[in-house]
Amino acid sequence: MNFSKRITSMQESPIRKLVPIAEEAKSKGKKVYHLNIGQPDIETPESFFKAVKSFDEEVLAYTFSQGIPELIDSFIEYYKKYDINFDKDEILITNGGSEALLFTLIAICDHGDQVLIPEPFYTNYNGFGSSVGVDVVPITTKAEEGFHLPKKEEIEKLITPKTRAILLSNPGNPTGVVYTKEEIYMLRDLAKKHDLFIVADEVYREFVYDGFEYMSFAHLEDIKDRVVIIDSVSKRYSACGARIGSIASKNRELIKQILKLCQSRLCVATIEQIGAAELINVPDNYFTEVVNEYKRRRDVVYNALNEIDGVICKKPHGAFYVTAKLPVENAEDFVIWLLRDFDVDNQTVMLAPAEGFYATEGLGKDEVRISYVLNEEALRKAMNIIKKGLEVYPNKK
Repeated sequence: MNFSKRITSMQESPIRKLVPIAEEAKSKGKKVYHLNIGQPDIETPESFFKAVKSFDEEVLAYTFSQGIPELIDSFIEYYKKYDINFDKDEILITNGGSEALLFTLIAICDHGDQVLIPEPFYTNYNGFGSSVGVDVVPITTKAEEGFHLPKKEEIEKLITPKTRAILLSNPGNPTGVVYTKEEIYMLRDLAKKHDLFIVADEVYREFVYDGFEYMSFAHLEDIKDRVVIIDSVSKRYSACGARIGSIASKNRELIKQILKLCQSRLCVATIEQIGAAELINVPDNYFTEVVNEYKRRRDVVYNALNEIDGVICKKPHGAFYVTAKLPVENAEDFVIWLLRDFDVDNQTVMLAPAEGFYATEGLGKDEVRISYVLNEEALRKAMNIIKKGLEVYPNKK
């Protein structure tokens, strides 16, 4: 039997496809340090669980398709902390940031339209695009330049009559890049000139280090009707399993159109929304402690990479990822080799090969994404394994 072209054209997750090999290694008694996936080990705030446990209704009923009012209000209050103002009819609650991205692409693009995305990018951007017939046009960035954007003229060359939007994560996944004000203004100018949306995935907004100043696309008043903010509680509150995300835009007509899609899936899970609505009450010092913790972890990983001959890696200033160029021919082969054929004291590491984070064929073959989501001691051990592995790996450059 035949399957649809839209499903067969979707790539497997480069983050998850090697999981069976990792499980095989574990079955043989190896300890595997998982640096391949953005699953934090930070504790989820207790207020989420208390709200869930206190749920006391006789019927677990549908909620509003746009989200429960308490949760929408909590997002509104959260944004005010960043001097961003949204009204109730400018926010939709979604099943995680993933559904928010998918619904946004469906609403702003027709089949065959194009979206510009800086590469390497969160691999699901490509999957969401291909599933709805949207072509991803990559804006190539380089490890040697810290994955910052190329010049305006280079980006403008990529824009065609079919280009509908620029999609990017800031801070960046998988690179940890924090875009400068100049880069944000450059994208604003392109959006105005070419009548484009900017879809800003800002789920790592809290995680900015080294005194870098974070700027949201929602701060740009002159393109407020062109900006769509994608958000999630997954990383901010270490609540990935809650699957609570949001779409926010001052373009109320766009929100009205996306609401049709929200209605088609009825509602987001009721109890998870109730729990997430309480997260607005988490004290600010929670973020201070978490950001300091991630910065320390970043330093462990970055400093270790800098000590390995042949590795190219500029210091990332946001999120909790590092993308590094390794002195190997094929990073995926190296990751598999680490899992199957190498260990230090019966311990090994799982990384995410970065080729799957690129749309341009052939790029990223010698790169990996490292998620620094484990404690410092575990990270030191994991980085030592990578270093020793590279010393003896047979297929080095």
